[in-house]
Amino acid sequence: MRLILVGAPGAGKGTQARMLGEQLQIPHISTGDLLRSAIQRGTLVGLQAKAYMEAGELVPDPIMIRVLEERLREPDCANGFILDGFPRTLSQASYLNTLLERLQTPIEAVVSIEVERDVIIERLSHRLICPSCHRNYNEKTDQPRVQGVCNVCGSGLTHRLDDDAVTVMHRLDVYLREIAPLKEFYRVDGLLRSIDGNASPQVVEERILASLPGTARTKG
Repeated sequence: MRLILVGAPGAGKGTQARMLGEQLQIPHISTGDLLRSAIQRGTLVGLQAKAYMEAGELVPDPIMIRVLEERLREPDCANGFILDGFPRTLSQASYLNTLLERLQTPIEAVVSIEVERDVIIERLSHRLICPSCHRNYNEKTDQPRVQGVCNVCGSGLTHRLDDDAVTVMHRLDVYLREIAPLKEFYRVDGLLRSIDGNASPQVVEERILASLPGTARTKG
């Protein structure tokens, strides 16, 4: 299964990608995580991306493309993948189509997780992230077993720099401006599935699985 997840910041893309990756046994590829890793390592790509991410702006296509193509060529992507955070623009979508044609691995579905603006702002104001393994938590709805400590790797949890109220509002505006033509692009191709994300992660996952092609899929 080759799947794209789209949705506003705080819509639950990362959570759904992780859950679906485990269910479908394919890698979850988060370009945000790839870029944050590059920033932590101090690479040239990371330094270029840092200023854009902290300001809530989209990272330029050449930087995104370089990171993503390297990842898609790794062996664990041979049987499918879930893209989380790419594409975000029509130019990125066009590039992705060209790349996947070369790799003979076309996208099978594009899932848009739809969440109300007020819900998104509430979610992001309580979001925590592990700086080591990038696992997301929420102080209200998805708390770690030990307060302030990641369940997976034991690192201390932090708030993302771009989750402050002003930056969140700007990120939402940027997202809404960019996503409308992208959704239409995939709607015309018959790939778009719009999913109501105003529910628990488990319910949203079930809705996504039911929408996928050939889905006599059940949780197991």
